[in-house]
Amino acid sequence: MSLAELEPIENIEEVEFKMLEKLKFYLGGLVKNGGSDLHIKSSSITRGRINGEMIPLSNEILTHADGILLAKEVLRGRFEELVANKSVDFNFKLNEKYRFRGNMFFQTEGVSAVFRVIPVDIPSMSDLKLPKSIEQLCHLKRGLVLVTGPTGSGKSTTLASIIDHINIHQKRHIITIEDPIEFVYKDKNSLINQRAIGQDALNFSTALRAALREDPDVILVGEMRDMETIETAMHAAETGHLVLSTLHTVDAKDTINRIIGMFPGNEQNKIRMSLAATLQGVLSQRLIKTVDNKRAAAIEILFKNARIESLISDSRDSEITEAIAEGKDIYGMQTFDQALLDLYKSGKISENETLLNATNSSDLKMKITSHDSEFGGEIDLTEDMIDLKIEE
Repeated sequence: MSLAELEPIENIEEVEFKMLEKLKFYLGGLVKNGGSDLHIKSSSITRGRINGEMIPLSNEILTHADGILLAKEVLRGRFEELVANKSVDFNFKLNEKYRFRGNMFFQTEGVSAVFRVIPVDIPSMSDLKLPKSIEQLCHLKRGLVLVTGPTGSGKSTTLASIIDHINIHQKRHIITIEDPIEFVYKDKNSLINQRAIGQDALNFSTALRAALREDPDVILVGEMRDMETIETAMHAAETGHLVLSTLHTVDAKDTINRIIGMFPGNEQNKIRMSLAATLQGVLSQRLIKTVDNKRAAAIEILFKNARIESLISDSRDSEITEAIAEGKDIYGMQTFDQALLDLYKSGKISENETLLNATNSSDLKMKITSHDSEFGGEIDLTEDMIDLKIEE
């Protein structure tokens, strides 16, 4: 890679922005096909993640030089930041309806970029078909609520629907701390201040400490990345604030273990007691392929009650999944496998997909067999049934 290629653009007015126009074309195609992410790589074709799979959007190979030019046209004054740090996060606006969270980085063959779709219109909890019991988290006055799952599982969208529900129905002061800002909120019944790491704040922990002096009711922390941020978030929850955040963990039990495990051994008991007192809910979600080749969220739901608090404080984490399962009818909780079974019973996902994603596939197989024998077999959405629905 030559030094000349890495020089920033001196006269931006002279740039034709040909690569930027190509990018907009690909992003438009991604949105049109219901995709979630656009992947651009030097020396390769452009691909989109559509219904969870990487689908080619073009046969055209992006050259090394075109990749550098694209980076300059998109980043403009921040191109030097890419050169210095080897990767950079940013937001990109396609039009009034669609924005994207972008990450551009160097790899062995040049520049690559990933663009994640962020709709301007924030989906409601009912739009996302979230379980009705989750709505109770919106009415909490204090405590810690975590939304967890792998990258691309819809954590940010679920959090946005919760924030927007509070914004519509309550008069509160909400502060969001994100890297970068994804959904942009407009003040409704609540007042919302949004801060972007790098642009408006140095890092999560300092921004979170500052937020405690800014009279917040609700604080959204984009991600619990380090020990200091977690400790400050729990302190905020203890002192009368509702704190919402995310973690890359697979379920509630793993979430609790991950938080406690980030601290030194001599501090873990104190953190465990604090977590038991402040944790109000954990939503752990994964996106599952549906029978109509789309995706639906299967969500494990943990709500705090006396039993859950006792299990956490007594280090009986292995019993948490059982407690969640037994709290389904009374508290609205559910394990991931219970969520999968409900999706299967409603005909949204196949038996194969249900068992493929199960935590305990043998146990779930028995429940599926019992259900099928009672109701006459797996629901099969054939083409005739789909046509019938359209005609109706």
